[in-house]
Amino acid sequence: MSILKVARLGNPVLRRVAENLPPDQLSSPLLQKLIDDMIDTMREYDGVGLAAVQVHEPKQVAVLEVADNPRYPQKARVPLSVLINPKITPVSEEMEEDWEGCLSVTELRGKVPRYKSIRVQALARDGKELDFVASGFHARVIQHEWDHLNGKVFLDRMSDLSTLTHLQEFARYWAEK
Repeated sequence: MSILKVARLGNPVLRRVAENLPPDQLSSPLLQKLIDDMIDTMREYDGVGLAAVQVHEPKQVAVLEVADNPRYPQKARVPLSVLINPKITPVSEEMEEDWEGCLSVTELRGKVPRYKSIRVQALARDGKELDFVASGFHARVIQHEWDHLNGKVFLDRMSDLSTLTHLQEFARYWAEK
């Protein structure tokens, strides 16, 4: 597998809406390699999610996993997931503000309001339909990646930019001890 180059804030690819993938293309060796490379890239950089647009592929594909991640040590585990052509729907209007970072917005964190619970409908990498409810940090990660697939970054969702902080200052003043 390969570690892919991650687009950083300012690269126009991050502001493009990704293209849906036809179900008959899911078994393509090129797409399956892209998914494997995205997983390796996410793990290499201690990410908990990665959208294809972040690796210069404007396709509706996201991968996520939370497993003993040093960037998010207190967060609950989320099994490795691949979401293709995801659609999300809030389960309720209840929202929660929490810290987020991004592999494309290096060295920064900020508090972002997100729905606490969402319904996710997508295709798995094998083409099977997924339909589930995600809550808490799991829902946050999916919403973050879904934003990438729709040309947004977490900064666009921040309601109060005064929480924007460099990682070194986040670790010093804001991180859970």
